[in-house]
Amino acid sequence: MLTALLVMTAVALVLGALLGYASLKFKVEGDPLVEKIDAILPQTQCGQCGFPGCRPYATAIASGEAEINQCPPGGEEGIRKLADLLGREFKALSEEHGVEKPKSVAVIDENTCIGCTLCIQACPVDAIVGAAKQLHTVVAGECTGCELCIAPCPVDCITMAPIVENIDTWKWRYPVIQIKQAA
Repeated sequence: MLTALLVMTAVALVLGALLGYASLKFKVEGDPLVEKIDAILPQTQCGQCGFPGCRPYATAIASGEAEINQCPPGGEEGIRKLADLLGREFKALSEEHGVEKPKSVAVIDENTCIGCTLCIQACPVDAIVGAAKQLHTVVAGECTGCELCIAPCPVDCITMAPIVENIDTWKWRYPVIQIKQAA
């Protein structure tokens, strides 16, 4: 019995070592261009570009299957960054995919919400919390403003409120240049 246990342990160690080696030897690296494109996209996961999220859209851009001007939440600024990254000519936002809107966040009217959970199911980033037959609320810091929660709401209690620029929401629009000090 002890011999069988030792043999099984030895076989497990050998197989584990082989699997470890294979995972390192045959590791598939992601496309660095897709990573860079995905970093530029706004991560709203709204699907307005015709793809189910920002990552699939980034993959399609990198492979040449999609144009750089299909992302309304990214707007003109996003298109310019993509054009610079890819060395392509700037194109205006495709009207087929929508129009650029100010950044906004979903707001649920507490007096109208019936707790149906349809908005929770529609939210791609889990920014809406609540339970069945209970009031729902939006975690504003997580909401990407994709508007996917509006259509399924049967009582129209969700509106989009523009994000007002203040000290907490303001972002520097220009790249930060770091200056190295001489030693």
